[in-house]
Amino acid sequence: MKRLAPLVIALALAGCGGGDMDDLRSFVAETGKDMQGKIEPLPQVKAYEPFSYNAFDLPDPFKPRKLSTGGGGGLQPDLTRPKEPLEAFSLETLKMVGVLSKKGVIHAVIKTPDNAIYHIRTGNYVGQNFGLVTKITDSEVTLREIVQDSAGDWSERTSTLILQE
Repeated sequence: MKRLAPLVIALALAGCGGGDMDDLRSFVAETGKDMQGKIEPLPQVKAYEPFSYNAFDLPDPFKPRKLSTGGGGGLQPDLTRPKEPLEAFSLETLKMVGVLSKKGVIHAVIKTPDNAIYHIRTGNYVGQNFGLVTKITDSEVTLREIVQDSAGDWSERTSTLILQE
């Protein structure tokens, strides 16, 4: 039995090495004739041309424009008056949470995003657009804001803070 195993292995290897693969070799050689790769030449490298930026004197479009205090008449906010605490917040972040009456004067109770409570009355300023409180009712605070458009002209608009339940 021990002599039979090497004989079987030798016969198996001899059966795998047949010389009848001429048709396979000719097929591979014939198919490979048209398959030669063609590499295109690299593109010509252009010389670097430096660019000089000459727009240093123009205003930066990504920075907010500074408000000018001069200029002809018309509607303009008073930029010299001291700012009130609620002018640091945008109007969208403030909430009206109640109404009080002190000595016959109606006060609105305003809550800021940092949960601070302020009492305002007619004549106070609220918001970042020079919002003057013109009217306080049981359900809302009416403001007259002065905003600047892209041309630099000032215009009025009316905004309201509605009582939050």
